[in-house]
Amino acid sequence: MITTKQRAQLRALGNALTPAMQIGKDGLGENSLVSIEQLLQARELVKFKVLNNCDSDAKTLANEIAARIGADVVQAIGNIFILYKKSTKKGFKHIQLV
Repeated sequence: MITTKQRAQLRALGNALTPAMQIGKDGLGENSLVSIEQLLQARELVKFKVLNNCDSDAKTLANEIAARIGADVVQAIGNIFILYKKSTKKGFKHIQLV
């Protein structure tokens, strides 16, 4: 669980990111969750875009993904959301949280 100060720091870092993955009409499947987990292991902070043809909204998807893979929701606005999960990779330069 991240604090509000850490969330603000991650939100500032996330503003410069481009969406690394799009979620469309198929929504969340097991393959999508595996891909999201791999993205978070590689980057720690990832921005996602929910397409207009998706049945769910960004906030609902962000909360569902975070609950299923143990990530933290940094921000969910409109059709964009940002997730954070500390990587367990060795030799990885981690994001230093305040």
